[in-house]
Amino acid sequence: MNFGKKVILCEVGPRDGLQNECTILTVDQKVELINDITDAGYKVIEVGSFMSPKAVPQMATTDEVMKKIKRKDGVEYRVLIANLKGVERAIACDCKKVKLNVSASRAHNLANLNRTPEETVAGFQACVDLAKANNIIVSGSISMPFGSPWERYIPIQDVKSIVEAYLKAGVNQISLSDASGMAVPSQINSMCKEMIKSYPEVSWILHLHNTRGVAMANIIAGLDAGIDCFDTSFGGLGGCPFVPGAAGNIASEDVIHMLSEMGIETGIDLDKMIKVAKKVQKFVGHNTDSYILKAGKSSELIRELPKGQGKNETQK
Repeated sequence: MNFGKKVILCEVGPRDGLQNECTILTVDQKVELINDITDAGYKVIEVGSFMSPKAVPQMATTDEVMKKIKRKDGVEYRVLIANLKGVERAIACDCKKVKLNVSASRAHNLANLNRTPEETVAGFQACVDLAKANNIIVSGSISMPFGSPWERYIPIQDVKSIVEAYLKAGVNQISLSDASGMAVPSQINSMCKEMIKSYPEVSWILHLHNTRGVAMANIIAGLDAGIDCFDTSFGGLGGCPFVPGAAGNIASEDVIHMLSEMGIETGIDLDKMIKVAKKVQKFVGHNTDSYILKAGKSSELIRELPKGQGKNETQK
């Protein structure tokens, strides 16, 4: 396998994690978590989304959160948006990065928006123009490129058509988002290699849900393909509201721990993120899907043998 020595992790818990929780955190709680994440060493943080408060009440206070967090130089604080109103809100709270999203599932996109995915991306042009006029960076994401509950398999050419629509609109940082949790390592590896080869001008990100327990393997497959940027969520919070049984994102602390054990640099303090994940559990009022919170770090298992128990004795 071909692994690089360094990866970039984006913490999406404040948005993709908390938006699926019944408990709605206060502005101060969200600000506290984001400040802690910044202190842990993250260079990319998804603060929230500018969606309708009626549709996503958990994200209703994102504007206030953006204004209150302690921003650190060199850290990218981004927000998910759906339309021009989202860009206007970003301008108002001095947000410097926004992300657009479209579904790779034609059936899903047509049912919800009465548009093809390519038509949806073309409609983003006004958002991109206004954002760039105000020095706001725009990235894009493609949900369910690896499979959907409607078509199951998504032709790679359909995904490429969306990528090309994004490029035409002036967006060259694109996330492949396994929101349905249907991806498997062989698929991740082959699609990522093909995308990197076909669109070298694109900065690629993988966003993986652990619905069927293969997100960690999918990260390895992505690393082998040449991907060096991944979204993760504290405590493994998250899900997909329109996919039955969809679980959360891959837990940040699990990924940081694995990469550290592999000798791959993230620049993130694992101990600090474990504290953040524990705090998140307290805030939302339940345990979360995190192996590290359950089992601890591998380094904590190292013990000295009792006297008299040498190599020969332990092998009996």
